[in-house]
Amino acid sequence: MTAGLWHAGPVASIFTRIIDGELPGRFVWKDEHAVAFLSIAPIRPGHALVVPRVEIDQWTDAPVELITHLTTVAQTIGQAQKDAWEAPRAALIIAGFEVPHLHLHTYPAWDLDDLDFGNADPRPDSQDMDDAAERLRNALVANGHADQVPTK
Repeated sequence: MTAGLWHAGPVASIFTRIIDGELPGRFVWKDEHAVAFLSIAPIRPGHALVVPRVEIDQWTDAPVELITHLTTVAQTIGQAQKDAWEAPRAALIIAGFEVPHLHLHTYPAWDLDDLDFGNADPRPDSQDMDDAAERLRNALVANGHADQVPTK
């Protein structure tokens, strides 16, 4: 991937501030081009956001190579979510209305109701979130992705 194809806007997005460590995040994945951290308003426990390190507003503006990488990361995380929560499916949604920084939502899913953002928990318990992050990290490591899994 050619880094010159992407550029950040004049003001850092909230996701860039999380990636840069200015704001807290429960990271479950880090690599050269993307990170994943838990959503602060999960639809289901283990709900993660896959985010490119570079700021791009909409997925339709992203280079194909970046979209390919992000969906590969989301698929890897989705498999770990299915394993960790014994879910029949992993949901994948690209909405893009909440934050002007491309991000893919992935989480364990059991039925169509799990695709409704109205079911998001706006105030999840902090310990439950920490436990979900650890559970997902452990599943990613068990699936052979230890090199991309941060300790916290």
